[in-house]
Amino acid sequence: MTLTQLEIFSTVAELRGFTLAANRLGISQSAVSHALKSLEQELGVELLHRHQSRVELSDIGQQLLLRARAMLGLANTLRQEAADARGMKRGTLRIGSFGPTSSIKLLPLILAQYRAAHPGIEVHIDEGPDRQVIQWLEERRIDIGFVVLPDERFDTVALIEDRMVALLPLNHPLATEPSVSLSDLCHDPFVLTEAGSSELVSRLFNAARLTPNIRFRCSQLLSTLDTVSRGDALTVVAEGSLPAHDEGRYVKKNLSPAVARQVGLALLDRRQASPAALAFFDLARRLDYR
Repeated sequence: MTLTQLEIFSTVAELRGFTLAANRLGISQSAVSHALKSLEQELGVELLHRHQSRVELSDIGQQLLLRARAMLGLANTLRQEAADARGMKRGTLRIGSFGPTSSIKLLPLILAQYRAAHPGIEVHIDEGPDRQVIQWLEERRIDIGFVVLPDERFDTVALIEDRMVALLPLNHPLATEPSVSLSDLCHDPFVLTEAGSSELVSRLFNAARLTPNIRFRCSQLLSTLDTVSRGDALTVVAEGSLPAHDEGRYVKKNLSPAVARQVGLALLDRRQASPAALAFFDLARRLDYR
């Protein structure tokens, strides 16, 4: 069993296809097939069920994938520690990000200084909903991720705090109120943004034992804002995620009681994190985001 075989197995499992994995890894499809066949023969189990247009993990394959990613993560940490001894001239850092707050307002500032300090580190960024970033961390598909805090599952550092706000159509009856409650928002059609802080929004309503009338689910915040500005629905979002100078399209209202949101960085386990990830983590905590 080699690390190359485990990397090929992990990539095929992620992309659900031999051709896509071969393209990402820069090798032939036959090399991918041979590596997986050899790994399965060595282990004596079928890791993948092969179909005409796709592959899917077997039960044992799903179980071993987590182990494979853990081994690849540790191997990457070993390489990073060796690179650290040489001045961290080479290495790879995989970052998970969600929504405008992290991808637009936090990540560019951190990344600019990080690349200046460590130009030899190759940075990969994957963006998805907040719940997916957490899944990527748990599965070791990323080294570090932006998350909504608190989250006791990880080693974390808080970077910024903002608040949750309601967005209403311009002619909504509540538009003249000084603030709105969650219960006020349960009577009209509601649009939920799947990216960003969707988990936090759902938890807020669940904790209050309320059920919003969800009629729309948007993968991007811009689609949510368009839905509200058309008068089709209202929503709750993080104030820090809103575009500047865009409030003429909708009415923004504070929630009563107020709800704060913290965004920070998370490592699965600081003790096993690579030097490249720790350097990014420590740099981010020292910056001023005001």
